[in-house]
Amino acid sequence: MGRRPSVFVRQVTIEEGRKLQRISRTAKDPVKLRRAIVVPMSAQGQTVNDITRLMQVGGDYVRDVVHAFNERGFDALDPK
Repeated sequence: MGRRPSVFVRQVTIEEGRKLQRISRTAKDPVKLRRAIVVPMSAQGQTVNDITRLMQVGGDYVRDVVHAFNERGFDALDPK
């Protein structure tokens, strides 16, 4: 089976980075918190495999969060 291509979040602005930090410090919802941590990790160049090991989540979860943030921005952090 071939290796999956690397997936990274789009470039995050300084203001967006600050907002993500604020959310990761204040979020009460664990889903929003986890997503707010995954996004900057990806923006810093950490691979899906690195994030899955550190966050103890699945690769598909990380890819879904990255794609959703790329498409919808901060709306993607809110649980459905």
